[in-house]
Amino acid sequence: MMIEKKIGEKKHFVLKYILQAMLSLLVIIGAFFLFKILYFDHNPEYWIDMFYGNRLAVYLIYMGSEVFFGLFPPEIFMFWAINAGAGSIFSYVLNIVFFAAVSMAAGHLTYWFGRYLARKYGKRIRKQKKIAEYLPMVRKFGGIIILISAMTPLPWATISMIMGVIAYKYKYYTLFALARILRFAINGFLIFQTGSYFF
Repeated sequence: MMIEKKIGEKKHFVLKYILQAMLSLLVIIGAFFLFKILYFDHNPEYWIDMFYGNRLAVYLIYMGSEVFFGLFPPEIFMFWAINAGAGSIFSYVLNIVFFAAVSMAAGHLTYWFGRYLARKYGKRIRKQKKIAEYLPMVRKFGGIIILISAMTPLPWATISMIMGVIAYKYKYYTLFALARILRFAINGFLIFQTGSYFF
């Protein structure tokens, strides 16, 4: 009975965050539709100069976001990539590969940062609000939480850092973290199919 209860809890947990991921993607797509209708269509030159003319700034913002606890969902940058490449599939795919690589690197970086914090500050770091909030969930669900955070809006860098703090085995972290690439592949494809119609 105890095992069945744990399996039931894990299924509920996974379904909850999968639904949240789908909802967040729909919200982002809806927001871009509104942005296009209300703002972009009325003055496209302004928005192109502002957002699409400075690739370096966008890349730096994305890298900062991925390292510092996912300030912006990666899907926002995927939409940017559609117009930035002027409809080129090759350019779009290169951007998605770059975004995925940065996200993976950020996860590994924050994992090792978590290991460093645990060695240097021990129990004190586990009591920090941001970490204490997710720590019980991370301990309870283990590798599943890595899969969920890789595929859903759960903060990827935060979960990766906590995995480092609790000294979760790096080889297992690396294995589960590969799901992050799947997120970029699936959402990149869906956003291209959607975004290519209105940009």
